[in-house]
This record gives sequence, structure tokens and C-alpha cells, in this order.
Amino acid sequence: MTAPSTPEAPWPVRTVARKVAEWIGRLGEVWVEGQVAQISRRGTATVFLTLRDPAADLSVPVTCARDVAARPGLELAEGARVVVRARPDYYVARGSFSLRATEIRAVGIGELLARIERIRRLLAAEGLFDAARKRPLPFAPAVVGVVTGRDSAAERDVLVTARRRWPAVRFAVHHSLVQGSSAAASVIDGLHRLDADPTVEVIVVARGGGSVEDLLPFSDEGLVRAVAACRTPVVTAVGHETDTTLVDHAADVRAATPTDAAHRVVPEIGEQRRLVDGLRARAGHVLASRIEQQERWLESLRSRPVLASPQRLLEGRSDDVQQLRQRARRSLTHRVESAERDLEHARARVAALSPAATLQRGYAVVQRADGALVRDPGAVADGERLSVRVVGGRLPVRVDREDVQP
Repeated sequence: MTAPSTPEAPWPVRTVARKVAEWIGRLGEVWVEGQVAQISRRGTATVFLTLRDPAADLSVPVTCARDVAARPGLELAEGARVVVRARPDYYVARGSFSLRATEIRAVGIGELLARIERIRRLLAAEGLFDAARKRPLPFAPAVVGVVTGRDSAAERDVLVTARRRWPAVRFAVHHSLVQGSSAAASVIDGLHRLDADPTVEVIVVARGGGSVEDLLPFSDEGLVRAVAACRTPVVTAVGHETDTTLVDHAADVRAATPTDAAHRVVPEIGEQRRLVDGLRARAGHVLASRIEQQERWLESLRSRPVLASPQRLLEGRSDDVQQLRQRARRSLTHRVESAERDLEHARARVAALSPAATLQRGYAVVQRADGALVRDPGAVADGERLSVRVVGGRLPVRVDREDVQP
């Protein structure tokens, strides 16, 4: 038994390599599913494969005898899905890991569809296909991103149809692989590039029709997650109308064909012109109706007497004012005459009751120097000066007590 390694007693490289090889050797045979990314037949005895994980950027080398790779009914080619029975092997001299295959089976259509269904259920459980995540497409995007194969019919269908419908549209095209083991990674790279471009308002992923194996990259788990993670709305147009891949579930809009995708991302200019013309006609009709309504309202106001003939109202008011003036004059004259009569009566009463009238009858009024009336002869003193008022004027007198008669 090897002693534990310590800073003072470290293991040599050969010991570490040998222990790793022993640990890997204890794993035994395993069944591995993957995609053939590379195949090389060297000499006559050994075949070298590179087996790639479809959902991750990971691969492992595989070696097998030629008779294992040449089994009847097995057609090994790049991009083929296979299930391999192999024993993990660690080559101590080079420190490399590989699988030594003893049996290779091709994955049939049924197995592929079952795998796709398992991935679909997994992603659906995570909510990547929920309708609430779907975003509306912009009405008339200025720039449309397109991920498609170089010089493909799908590219021509999208570009030609979109430009015919909306001539002002511009495109940011990323040519990628759309078939084979590297197709999913190539499409993911195009998505990331276009999603990072702030001018791109919608992205179209387009590919023409093909077999189930041809369309397998568009059911790749990594690609589906990349579509779901895009901040820019994504439209998929993969295969024919009857073909459905997993990216169709994650996309914001699924188009039946690349031509249908062009119809969905841009409006038709003739239709929009007709719509604008219809709206302008409706607006003109509404405006004309409002103007006509206001004209009728103004005409009804103008036809009212107060506006049609305002002097007529003034004439009627003039007659009323004249009548009120006459009534006021008569009332004032009556009041003045009544007041004059009352004044004459008051004057007559005052004249009848005044001292002057009494003096007129021959009476006299005797007053002291301070104006006080003398009512009692005994109230005056001898020699006191008095004033006697008669009708003709005043007479100054002096009291002589000898002449006073009781």
C-alpha cells in the first residue's frame, strides 16, 4: 500500500498516473450515447472516433477494432448518433483518457424521437415553453437578423419575400451550419452575435426541409436554451410546415416555412398603404361631419332673434323705457302737488297759531330784557325796563310801580 502524499513526501507522477488508471479501470464497461464528430480509419486493425455530447461542448476519443466499426447494418459517419459499449481507459504514458469500444449500435429514428421527447418534457417542466414568455414581434423592424445556411433557399426566401413586402427593411445575416454535428454550436454562435447587436429588432432562424436526422441540431438542448435566453424576439422557420423541432416551442413565433417567417416579421407595404388611406378617409369623414355639425350649430345661433335682429329688442325696450319715464313723471308730479297742498295746510295752521296772529288782533307781548315773557305784573320791579311787542313793532317802556294797577 502506498503511503499518503505529503508536502515532505509527495507522489511521483508515475504513481499518480498509475492510481488514476487503476481507479478508472475499476469502473468497468459502460454504455455511452453520443454523436460521431470525427472518424479516422488508420491501418487495418483500429478505428478512431471522437464521440461528442449533443447537449454540451464536450467530447471524448473512442477506439475500437475494425470489425466492431464494420458490423453489418452499422454505417458510421460524422453526425451519426450511436450508443457505444466501452471500457474507460487511461493511457499512463501520455496521461490521456479514452474509451475502448467493444460494441457500437446506431440510434434509430425511434430512439432519436424518444430522446427528443425526454428533452422536451425536461425543458417544458422548466417553463421554457410557457406562453407567458412569448414576446410580441415589432411592427416594422428596421433591421432583421437572419441565422441560416450560406446561399440556401431558406435565406433567399426570407430576404426576397421580406424586401418585396417592405422595401425599407435591412438584414443582418449570419451564415451558420444547419446540418451535422457542429450545426447546433454554429447556430448558437449566430444567435449570440445577433442578440448582442442593438440594431437588430427580431431574429429569424431559417432552414429548409430535411429528414429527422437532418433537423436534429434544431432539437439540441443547448440551442433551445439559447433561443429561450435571447433578449431579442426569435422567429423559427425550420423545415416544412409539418416538421416541428424543439426550438419551435422555445421561439416567440413559429413560422411554417421561411417564406411564412418573412410574412410574419414585416408588414406588406400595399396593405399598410390601403390601411393608411382608409384611416385618412375615415378621419376626413369624421372631420367633415364635425365641421358640418358646428356650422349647423352656428346657424341655429344666428337665427335666434337676439342675434338675427338685435335692434328689435332695443326698440321694444325703448318703448318700455318711455312708458316708465311717463309713469315716473306722473308719479313725481302727483307727489309734488300733494306735498304742496300739505305745505299750504301746514302754513295756514302755523299762521293761525302764531303769536303774530294774536298781535294782529290787538294783543301785545311784554318781554324782559333777556327775552323772557312777563306773565305776572308782580314779577317785575319798579323802574325795570321792558319791551312791549305789538303788531307794528316794539316799544321800550319803564315800570312805574305807582301806576301799576292790581
